[in-house]
Amino acid sequence: MTHIKVPQDRIGAIIGPQGSVKKMIEERSTATLNIDSENGTVEVIAGDDPVGGMRATDVIQAIGRGFNPDKTYIFFDDDLMMLEVIDLSQTASTSKELLRLKGRIIGKGGKTREIIESLIGIKMSVYGKTVSAIGHPDQIIIVRTAMDMLIGGATHGAVYSFLEKKKQDLMRSQLDSY
Repeated sequence: MTHIKVPQDRIGAIIGPQGSVKKMIEERSTATLNIDSENGTVEVIAGDDPVGGMRATDVIQAIGRGFNPDKTYIFFDDDLMMLEVIDLSQTASTSKELLRLKGRIIGKGGKTREIIESLIGIKMSVYGKTVSAIGHPDQIIIVRTAMDMLIGGATHGAVYSFLEKKKQDLMRSQLDSY
């Protein structure tokens, strides 16, 4: 049994229209979800499949970090998928600084986020005080480094160059594994 604290405004996304998201998570994971919308907690009780219960936890945490539920179901299809959450409040000392960092990560019109997602093949969400990514471990390491670069003040061009190079590395390692 796991308890997950979820922002109040994300509880509805976990439940979904007519309970459809909650039902989907329960069916795919065999876990039971007890959602307390008053205090924003979700209790995950593992069912017949303990791994499914762990995956349900990942899905709920991802939805809680701003991901569209449809983007989170990949956790049930790919055992290597993982969620990385980077807390920007550790770096930003003021709310103005936090907004600036989020702006650097998202980019003008969402361009930077889009480039990161398409080059590395991950999904990203910038929500509240966090930036989150869903991907394989090697992709997550790359995204983590790119975020550190952006947070540290590196130019977007330098970050894009880094990502281009890493994309080549990822493609090479995928070819080598065949």
